[in-house]
Amino acid sequence: MIVTLTLNPSLDHTVEVASLLRGTVIRASGSRIEPGGKGVNVARALVANGVEARAILPLGGAVGHHLGELLAAEGVAMTAVPVQQTTRCNVSISEPGGTVTKVNEAGSALTVEEFGQLADAVEATAQPGDWVVASGSLPPGAPDDVYARLVRRLADRGVRTAVDTSGPALLEAVAAGPTIVKPNREELGEAAGREIETLEDAVSAAQFLRRRGAGAVLVSLGPDGAVLVDGDGVTHGECTVVGRRSSVAAGDSLLAGFLAGGADGGAALATALCWAAAAVELPGSGVPSPQDVAARSARITRELDLELALSSSS
Repeated sequence: MIVTLTLNPSLDHTVEVASLLRGTVIRASGSRIEPGGKGVNVARALVANGVEARAILPLGGAVGHHLGELLAAEGVAMTAVPVQQTTRCNVSISEPGGTVTKVNEAGSALTVEEFGQLADAVEATAQPGDWVVASGSLPPGAPDDVYARLVRRLADRGVRTAVDTSGPALLEAVAAGPTIVKPNREELGEAAGREIETLEDAVSAAQFLRRRGAGAVLVSLGPDGAVLVDGDGVTHGECTVVGRRSSVAAGDSLLAGFLAGGADGGAALATALCWAAAAVELPGSGVPSPQDVAARSARITRELDLELALSSSS
């Protein structure tokens, strides 16, 4: 079982246009409404590929009701905690070639009681040996250590954790010792306090997070693939993308594929890259199906000794 927790889910409305011109009236060539939020997308990708998962999330208002209906239609098992405030709605404007302009609402604050109900739902669902994915931005007013506290509580019960967030919440979570964290290039650079321009930069910054407490670091590098830094060293890989449409759910699909592939080493990284590449070729917040992934193969191009990688960057 893989359990996902999304504290700030969304309804994602994607509008496709030929070109985005500010201050003009633009006619859309396509439109779609899908479930959104990092943890939600991880669960959607897993379920779409036959992997057992359950999404735990707060839902409020008409938007939250619609989001729940869409998840049910995709066959995603969920534990929905009713909340006082309405669920947010995000808008993406997608242009040909994969350029996406995303406008995200901040979301609504959760009460202390609602946070408690969500944490209790996670602990009631996850069993020793399961994975819990704590993923996405925090709602307004949430303390930075929300994910960190959950990681510590779950570790005491033998539950493995994956965290995908940013800013202070990421650093707090890293210090709690999660099994794996999955930043993208920008999030990694912010956490490590340095620019990430090369693979060696990414390796060095990922090792910084490991020294701070993360068991493994999976970094999504966009067109440059992904790099995994763990106790066995460094593995880098890439997968060809043909016809980029949207990168909105690509990082979430990367993490989902990594967990589905065994969450260890080059084989898991290859699965992760194939899932992510397939997601980039889909519109909106689409997640890949087995048919989307089947014909792909990733190139695991570098398996470096960590000390060699670090010395190369100095």
